[in-house]
Amino acid sequence: MTRATQRGAQARHDNQFAMRLSLAVGVLMLAGKGSAYLLTGSTAILSDALESVIHVLAVGFAAFSLHLSAKPADRNFPYGYERIAFFSAGFEGALIVLAAVSIIWVAADKWMHGLEIERLGTGVLLVAAASVVNGALGWYLVRTGRRTGSIILEANGQHVLTDCWTSVGVVGGLCLVLITGWLPFDPIVAIAVALNIIWSGAQLLYRSVGGLMDYADPARTNRVLAAIEPLQRDLGFTHHGLRVRHTGNRTLVEVHLLFPFAVTLGDAHRRATVLERHLAQDLDEEVEVVTHLESQEDHAAVHPHTH
Repeated sequence: MTRATQRGAQARHDNQFAMRLSLAVGVLMLAGKGSAYLLTGSTAILSDALESVIHVLAVGFAAFSLHLSAKPADRNFPYGYERIAFFSAGFEGALIVLAAVSIIWVAADKWMHGLEIERLGTGVLLVAAASVVNGALGWYLVRTGRRTGSIILEANGQHVLTDCWTSVGVVGGLCLVLITGWLPFDPIVAIAVALNIIWSGAQLLYRSVGGLMDYADPARTNRVLAAIEPLQRDLGFTHHGLRVRHTGNRTLVEVHLLFPFAVTLGDAHRRATVLERHLAQDLDEEVEVVTHLESQEDHAAVHPHTH
């Protein structure tokens, strides 16, 4: 087993553990916030609880996506199942936006029909505790997702952090109600929180679309170029037509290699194989490299459209 393969297996194990933890904590947070709303009747707390409902649904889909993305390629999906990661991020983003719209609707409706809040102190304590737990969980999920290259886990972590900031906003608004006694602070905070949630959901949707459309990632491409430069001097080739994309778990690299005409096909293939092996090691992630071998001397005549 290669070092890259070992890292991939460890990353999948870490991602699955983090996702199970996220689901368990999400259910507990939903129970706590639901209890806080039943105690107080607060619109702001209801908005936080609704966001947690969406979070539990999103984590369930993310857990399924994480499991599916680890499946190897087969006859029906010869490039693998990894692209489900971008669907998962988009699904989570869409659910976040839906939750925010629901929060605004409920807050406006309660504001128009009269506000009643009870036992606010207990509700504030429950939501404050939830925000601390979600903050720690969100940091862990984002950190793990970035370390393992999992957009599914990172998107879920960003959602949890959004939930955390939602709770912080709710606590702040309810403290204003406690201090001033002015009840409209409750729906106002709920609407402000919803607008922040919409922004977070829109970012996830944008990232999802970018991944599905193979939007260029200059930073990743520059890392590949930096790894190729010393190799082309050592192996005696030049290159063009470099294309780099990320599937959610792996980096796919396509590049055309130009060798002197005197280099035999067998030798060129051997050097290309060395390049592929070194790229996987130098980039320190799971990489699949596809090379196209060409001759330097007649390249312009054979491929005039590339100049």
